Amino acid sequence: MEIKRDIYLQKLIERKHNGMIKVITGLRRSGKSYLLFNLFYHHLISTGVTENHILRIDLENRRNRALRDPDALLQKIDSLMIDDKMYYILLDEVQLVPEFEDVLNSYLKIENADVYVTGSNSRFLSKDVITEFRGRGDEIHIMPLCFAEFFSVYDGSRDDALAEYLTYGGMPKTVGMTHSQKSEYLKSLFRKTYLTDIQERYNIRNAPELEEIIDVLSSSIGGLVNPQKIIDTFLSKEKLTISKPTIKNYLEIIQDVFLVEKSLRYDIKGRKYIDTPAKYYYQDLGLRNARLNFRQIEESHLIENLIYNELRIRGFSVDVGIVEINSKDEQGKSYRKQLEVDFVCNQGNARYYIQSALHLPNANKREQEVRSLNYVKDNFLKFIITEDHIILHQDENGVVWMNIFDFLLNPNSLEIT
Repeated sequence: MEIKRDIYLQKLIERKHNGMIKVITGLRRSGKSYLLFNLFYHHLISTGVTENHILRIDLENRRNRALRDPDALLQKIDSLMIDDKMYYILLDEVQLVPEFEDVLNSYLKIENADVYVTGSNSRFLSKDVITEFRGRGDEIHIMPLCFAEFFSVYDGSRDDALAEYLTYGGMPKTVGMTHSQKSEYLKSLFRKTYLTDIQERYNIRNAPELEEIIDVLSSSIGGLVNPQKIIDTFLSKEKLTISKPTIKNYLEIIQDVFLVEKSLRYDIKGRKYIDTPAKYYYQDLGLRNARLNFRQIEESHLIENLIYNELRIRGFSVDVGIVEINSKDEQGKSYRKQLEVDFVCNQGNARYYIQSALHLPNANKREQEVRSLNYVKDNFLKFIITEDHIILHQDENGVVWMNIFDFLLNPNSLEIT
């Protein structure tokens, strides 16, 4: 079964022959190899490139272990380039090669070499590619299947597909599995791949501390998290202390391997960022649920995480919005109150404000959800996205009310004219 990943394939196509190293990053098992070695490979073949001018080397395959030596890899590639026609060099998991920067840099000035590589952690990109290539590394970040990709191969209704996606996520290999198979696969993947990977790569000496922090993040999607909250959790549950520098280091590592992303709070009126507390969202909901043994399936929080991921896939930077207003307590005393806008989305000159609302059963609930948006006085579009089956419309205050499927299944759903 072929699942189209047209968003990412198009990004690769647009970057052909641009004189840069194309670096595909992303969570392990999210489809980087499939994108590069299957979808992009077949695109090249369809455009007339011959097979012997597409050099595919899977460095994670033990059969290619000898090629993890940088000089052996360089020699192998050179031996296959026998004429002046364009060669497409596709390397999977290139970070397994020591000094891979030197190998890749060796092809930057060769006019008939177009290089594409995959890597599994962000330090590989930000530290090595950006620094060592001095701006000659071009990142394409891939995420697990978005809902539209998942639904394109799902045999069932939209509502059933959404329920399954919110539970088991979009890791490509789970497509076609039974529910029990998905559950076991995701739990095993988390335990045997991600945790082991983190411990080995970063030389983690106290694995229980790391796992406790992962559990806090898993239980807190949609909620604010700061180091102090984690410290309090350790004291209450484990009767142990942990330092803020250790917590911050672990949080960076968990983001570094793409398990979660951090979304900062943004003061909309004050136009400034608030570093802590912040929100953390999982790049795959199935992994989050598997970590909690599928015990905490709060649909409202999962929908919020889903909307966040969809916005990131569409290329937006996404912050948590804060609007400060004047309010009064029961005694009539004035005080400052913060209202939250779930997402402030920016891309170039475009900005959107989005509120995630699972259900809107009555007028009071609708007023509650729209209140913060009505306090944002600029002219950018504002949205309420809900699972309720409502008709797309714009109210008298300019807020657009949209069903979740209208948002997820239309890549241009925010472009309301």
